[in-house]
Amino acid sequence: MRAMRTREDFEREERERLARFAVRCADSRGRVVPEEEHPYRTAFQRDRDRIVHSRAFRRLEYKTQVFVHHEGDHYRNRLTHTLEGAQIARTIARALRLNEDLAEAIALAHDLGHPPFGHAGERVLDELLRSDGGFDHNRQTLRIVDLLEDRYPDFRGLNLSAETREGILKHGCRWEHPVPVPARGAQPSLEAQAADRADEIAYTNHDLDDGLRSELIDLAQLDDVPLWREEHRRVRARIPDAGEAVVRAQTIVALINRLVGSLIQSTARRLEAATPADVDAVRATAGRLLGHDTALEKGLRELKDFLYGNLYHHPHVIATNQKAEGVLSELWRVYRNDPGRLPVQVRARFAEDGEVRAIADYVAGMTDRFALAEHRRLLGADAEL
Repeated sequence: MRAMRTREDFEREERERLARFAVRCADSRGRVVPEEEHPYRTAFQRDRDRIVHSRAFRRLEYKTQVFVHHEGDHYRNRLTHTLEGAQIARTIARALRLNEDLAEAIALAHDLGHPPFGHAGERVLDELLRSDGGFDHNRQTLRIVDLLEDRYPDFRGLNLSAETREGILKHGCRWEHPVPVPARGAQPSLEAQAADRADEIAYTNHDLDDGLRSELIDLAQLDDVPLWREEHRRVRARIPDAGEAVVRAQTIVALINRLVGSLIQSTARRLEAATPADVDAVRATAGRLLGHDTALEKGLRELKDFLYGNLYHHPHVIATNQKAEGVLSELWRVYRNDPGRLPVQVRARFAEDGEVRAIADYVAGMTDRFALAEHRRLLGADAEL
């Protein structure tokens, strides 16, 4: 047995191990700018590494998930959410014999385009840019990996593979993009779908955990949600002497296991019935192949509806979001009225990218704490969130 494995060895192993409907690295549709293949890493391993080493990935540490970073050290941020989602994506992909590296790369990239202050930041930018194509974090992620990262001499962006870019761009593109957007079929690859559903499972469960930790929601409220109630009672019966913190944590674990297990089993049944011959057949199939059964889909929807009504619209969260929206709106007004206050590298992009979109890129790339510091510097006001 050789001590070393090359890229060609990995690609050969994929041909032997992966399902016929999985994406294989050797069959990648390539990159916008052709590059020589790496001797030891496949195309999707290379994508993953480029994403992890990007500036946009590092900035996720100080971008809001639900709670602003200064509210507590143990609440999730965009980076920890991304890591949790990526691990769930790998589990799903592994069980279904999909390409784990591709699913992981998509999951690691999916939130790079999120602006500061979570969905509150996205809402205000979309409103401010209404006449210029709007704003969407998935499309902004593609803009980051195709244009804004500046690390290589021969191209702008990260020059990711077509398959990773396909998974990033979920809903098309409403504004002009600097390079051709990925081709979209009736549905994306199963790896892209795995990353998408892993994101949903991750945020639903860790937002529950953070909501309970913050005491903005409580167990009495959650007892009205069937899926939570079932798992919480099972866990309590299994470990009757455990403290409430352990029971809560184990209920989150049980929920993730149930949702992931159901997703894998339900998807396997659909794939066995549909028998797609390859990834092109997957893309041409109407209706998503990867998903939960009807009963658990309903339970997950009820859980998400609970979070929407009781956590995301809790008075504390709403008040914080309103202050955050004010911060970004005021920053936007200052930059639009006096572009000279922008960094020189942002102004240098006006001619090529347009003033509005260049400012949007700059504001969207801010972390929470940088946006607050800029607001304080430019307006002399302390906007405590």
